[in-house]
Amino acid sequence: MKLSGALFGGPVTLSFAARRLECRRTHWSSTAELRLRYTTVDFSHAVFEYPLTIAAEATPFVRPDGQTVAEQAVAGAPDATVRMASLRGVDAAHLVLADIDLSGCLFTGTVHLDQVRLEGNCSFDQVPPRMQWRHWRPIRFAQRRTLAEEHHWRASQPTVVRGWNVAVLGTGHVGPLQLAPVYRALRKAFEDGKHEPGAADFYYGEMEMRRHADDIPRSERNLLTAYWALSGYGLRASRAVGWLAAAMLLTIMLLMGFGLPKGSPKQEATGTVPPGGGRVTFEIDKTDPQNPTGDRVTGERFEKALNVTLNSVVFRSSGQDLTTTGTYIEMASRVTEPILLGLAVLAVRNRVKR
Repeated sequence: MKLSGALFGGPVTLSFAARRLECRRTHWSSTAELRLRYTTVDFSHAVFEYPLTIAAEATPFVRPDGQTVAEQAVAGAPDATVRMASLRGVDAAHLVLADIDLSGCLFTGTVHLDQVRLEGNCSFDQVPPRMQWRHWRPIRFAQRRTLAEEHHWRASQPTVVRGWNVAVLGTGHVGPLQLAPVYRALRKAFEDGKHEPGAADFYYGEMEMRRHADDIPRSERNLLTAYWALSGYGLRASRAVGWLAAAMLLTIMLLMGFGLPKGSPKQEATGTVPPGGGRVTFEIDKTDPQNPTGDRVTGERFEKALNVTLNSVVFRSSGQDLTTTGTYIEMASRVTEPILLGLAVLAVRNRVKR
């Protein structure tokens, strides 16, 4: 069904059960509501002067006489899902979407996308779900909501892995520079709707596009890459906890091998007795820690190394005597491990807050 170029001058409510609805360059000069079933709708370059609601209807339409509208023409469809094909060129400040499948929607070029209202179950596409291999290393994408245009961009890259959807003819080509603002606007729309976990997915997408964009210095891209690798931009707690566990294990092994002295240094007191008696002055000294020799992997040394490491995680000193190498190991541990712990806490907080 085609309504492209139509002008709607007054309030209207339209109900359609159709496979496709084209509303390109339509002009809506009053409030309107579209109730749809089975429909893939294209609203590119449409103009809304007042609020417009596009909603999926869960049950068949009913005529004024109480009879159910026949849907033989779309009976072969797998479900009654309503899918949005494009919102390019639309001013979304007055747009309300309810229970719409946005997994294939083209958003680049949409104006005021941060003001769009998403009601009910508005779904987006997902990243490839399976573990895959790129040459010799495994590739696993963190599950998140993503845009169809990111799928198209990634599918066009020479090092692409399977699972990204290829763009259909005529959709055009956009890259990270154009996609980062789209993710940012949708993140704000979810935040305004108090849907923080959903907003976190679009923050992840925004950071991914910034990391791959060419308009930022290499040093900043390297910093974003480190942020991604350590904690998934502060959103993947398992990644930060894994790095923290690895750092703690490395610290324990280094302390057992090089940081703990051979034995606890002994204190020594020396003094001189004046001839004929009198007051004796003692000088108390402590021997320098000796580098370990012999068996370095023992239960006692593991317990001491674990104590030093656990204290380093919370940025405390254990008070344990260490060799010179062990002192530097503890200093490095007290810097890196609290940062990793903070990233893990931040990731959990970003996922559970409302």
